[in-house]
Amino acid sequence: MVLGLAAVVVGAVLKGAGVHALVSAAAFMIVVVGTVAAICVQTPLGVMRHALRIFPWVMRPPPLDGQQLIKKMVEWSNIARKQGLLGLEPVLNREPDPFVRKALQLVVDGSEPESIRAVMEVELNTREEADTRAAKVFEGMGVYSPTLGIIGAVLGLMAVMQNLADPSKLGQGIAAAFTATVYGIGLANLFFLPVAAKLKGAIASQSQVREMVIEGMLSIAQGENPRSIESKLQGYLH
Repeated sequence: MVLGLAAVVVGAVLKGAGVHALVSAAAFMIVVVGTVAAICVQTPLGVMRHALRIFPWVMRPPPLDGQQLIKKMVEWSNIARKQGLLGLEPVLNREPDPFVRKALQLVVDGSEPESIRAVMEVELNTREEADTRAAKVFEGMGVYSPTLGIIGAVLGLMAVMQNLADPSKLGQGIAAAFTATVYGIGLANLFFLPVAAKLKGAIASQSQVREMVIEGMLSIAQGENPRSIESKLQGYLH
């Protein structure tokens, strides 16, 4: 993000436009406030709140250590083979991840493997859909902001047309008009769309790890050999 901002600012200086050409309260109102307004019309309040909650994933994705989870599930498999599924009950209270804890609870309760898969796949799909809808908020903003930049440019040119009698104002007015276009296209391609893509990548990684958890829990419920479980689950991390 810093590099993208620097590219625009330094580029403006090298082109001779100067940093002051990028500063425009009118362009900010039309593009930024207008984009926020458009996405608020499109997006339910709950989805908007969720989008703000997952935004930090751009810098710090959720810590899902697949290798550590495999190690845990192999350990749980050994416990289940020695003590039975009820031997996992003390482990249940120490598990911090809600998704893993729910799957482990179903195993401890002695649920059938088909039932465990059905319940956890619903949980997985619901979480993935909610997170993806939140990521699409930023994608939508990336779609709207260039169009609003064009609107800002057109409004600026309209203002220039009203001052054709004063040639001294034409150059400055036309330059200011296109500042809105820079805001719209720049924000879309350097912020909104990259943020959406990064969030979708983080969501896909989470879903992959959760699919691994489901497969591991089913293997524990079916009493598979711990070494076989480890070999099978390693395939999810390639």
